[in-house]
Amino acid sequence: MNTMPAPVPSSLAVRARFQRQARRDTGPELAVRRAVHAVGLRYRVDHRPLPSFRRSADLVFPGERVAVFVDGCFWHACPYHRSAPKANADWWQAKLDRTVARDRDSDRHLASEGWVVVRVWEHEHPGKAALRIAQAVRRRRSHRS
Repeated sequence: MNTMPAPVPSSLAVRARFQRQARRDTGPELAVRRAVHAVGLRYRVDHRPLPSFRRSADLVFPGERVAVFVDGCFWHACPYHRSAPKANADWWQAKLDRTVARDRDSDRHLASEGWVVVRVWEHEHPGKAALRIAQAVRRRRSHRS
């Protein structure tokens, strides 16, 4: 849980930029959804894989039990594109660390319930990500039959 109150933004421009940040339907998410649709798969959007699970996946294939998360490089601490804000550095580091810990917790929880989790970085090519997702979904379908 966050015990530190949010710091005062370093500027009005920074504040405005973070207020505009979309929670869903981001550019990378939409690109991955279009690519997955183009390979013939249908899915649920911004959906809880499990009713009791308080987190939503970006794409969910309920029958196959595949959950897809499209992770932003900044928010999810991409190993290639991670950047650390200079203003309020301690607060941001703690916040981003909690996000990564929550991601790993989600992965573990869903796996323990029999789900396959696919993580896609925003910098990945949507077509390649779609093929990875399709492979996971089709593998699960073949095991059901």
